[in-house]
Amino acid sequence: MFFSKKEKPQKKADIDIELLQKAFDLSSDALLVLGEEREVLYANTKAREYFSLPDRYKGKRVEYMPKVEIKKVWKKLDELIAQAHTTCGQIQTFRDVKIESKKRTQEHIPVDLYIEARSQEEGCGPTLLFMQDLSAQKASLEIAYRHKLTHLPNQMQAQEDLNRFFAQIHLHNKKLALLFIDIDNFSEIRSLVGIEQSEQILIHFARYLKHLAKETKSHVYHTFSNNFMICMPKVEGLDEVMYLAKQIQRELRSFYKLNSIHFHLTASIGISLYPDSGSTLTLMDKGFKALSIAQKHGLGHIHVYQKSELEEKYDELTLFNEVHHAIENHEFEVYYQPIVRAKDVEVIGAEALIRWKHKTYGYIPPDIFIPMLEKSGFIIDLGRYVLAEVLKQQKRWELFKFKPIEVSINMSLLEIETDGFVENVAQQLAEHQVAPELIKFEITEGEAMQNESKANTQLQELKKLGVSIALDDFGTGYTSFAYLKKFPANILKIDKTFVDHILEKKEDQRIIRAMIELGHNLGMKIVVEGVENIEMADRLIAYGCDYMQGYYFSRPLPAYEFQEMIRR
Repeated sequence: MFFSKKEKPQKKADIDIELLQKAFDLSSDALLVLGEEREVLYANTKAREYFSLPDRYKGKRVEYMPKVEIKKVWKKLDELIAQAHTTCGQIQTFRDVKIESKKRTQEHIPVDLYIEARSQEEGCGPTLLFMQDLSAQKASLEIAYRHKLTHLPNQMQAQEDLNRFFAQIHLHNKKLALLFIDIDNFSEIRSLVGIEQSEQILIHFARYLKHLAKETKSHVYHTFSNNFMICMPKVEGLDEVMYLAKQIQRELRSFYKLNSIHFHLTASIGISLYPDSGSTLTLMDKGFKALSIAQKHGLGHIHVYQKSELEEKYDELTLFNEVHHAIENHEFEVYYQPIVRAKDVEVIGAEALIRWKHKTYGYIPPDIFIPMLEKSGFIIDLGRYVLAEVLKQQKRWELFKFKPIEVSINMSLLEIETDGFVENVAQQLAEHQVAPELIKFEITEGEAMQNESKANTQLQELKKLGVSIALDDFGTGYTSFAYLKKFPANILKIDKTFVDHILEKKEDQRIIRAMIELGHNLGMKIVVEGVENIEMADRLIAYGCDYMQGYYFSRPLPAYEFQEMIRR
């Protein structure tokens, strides 16, 4: 078909308009053009759907004019259009507002709204109304801020919410508490019941926590894996928080049933409390630290992070940054605490304890820097450094004809799990030419239980080298008799918490006697820590312990002071 000269441009313009309209019809956003009398000049598919317009809409008035929520104030759309007519030619922009929905399944629609009254010579012309639907964007964001399995808010949402809660703290004279809850031994549970059933446990637990949070006006989050967090934004004190923590633990004991089997679950819980645990900036970190400490004490423990004078004195970030250079610069010193034989109170050994002499702070307590080393992985470097220093000292004592002294060295689970740990010990023993029987490695009961198979394998390899193995802090964890029987230890070290009240508590006396008897029946020697006075020492000797350690005999000493003691 051929156009005349006059017809061709008009036909082309019509085609262009038709194509443009089709393009707008494909859009997921609403475009509405109103005339001076508010009659519809154009509406794309989305606008016709939203405003309930007929297919033949031109010239029709819009019957349904919704309300728009702007900064928590609801206004009629008519008012906003009228407002646009007071500033002809200028686009009125309303970002991230809510507009009423006619659908019962949706109370409102999140949109970006743009309104412009077109400027003409005689005044305002047609009104353009454009609504960009943000529902999909909001839904995508909602998914990003929710845990995929339980649909609880996740850690990203928790961090955003906490900023809001912290900003409101000054409005009321109360405390804010965070509870970090970790279902104990969840990997073992998963291996026992399978992935599907273990996920059902998490879903069931999430529902319970959500219900509990609603009852207590708290907020619950599924941070990761089997870890959950509860935020209590307005509490009177720690008692209220502890009550909730213990309620959760009670619920878990008879929490889940699979067929006819009841799962008696436990949870480790770490608590941080503002302002008791420190500033709001580090409250989540303190909560995670408290959880880590609770887990180290065994199953089902609760630990509250208390801000200490030490924490206020030292800048943690500075120390964390300097700890590696401290190893290179030999700022760490090895101190020795004597271990005495019970029958004659003679010094027969020592425990090597590390001290950090900081150039600014002076001596920094191990409670401050050891967690940093574990967190950063530098504990492995420090362990090698301590072993080297102890072996050098052993060689000096040998050359100067001191009596042989067995030295105990603490090791962490991270060191045991690191490839090459046993090989490094063998290499250093050979390099310094020190008899293996003069070295003893100690691991705490709690750490040994965290990875039984790996710990057992590595400790057996160590024992083949000729060194001794001690199970430290015995009685504070949950070692089974079966595990204890196969644990490759020569020594059991009974934790000082059982000794503190041995003079007045008969229950503690019975426990100590039972532990000593158990160790002897398993062919092990017993070291009792924390001996503070002669009365404690006499009581323990009467119970049949083999060795003792504590401030009654000596505090940890620098090498030169310790050797003066054994010289005498």
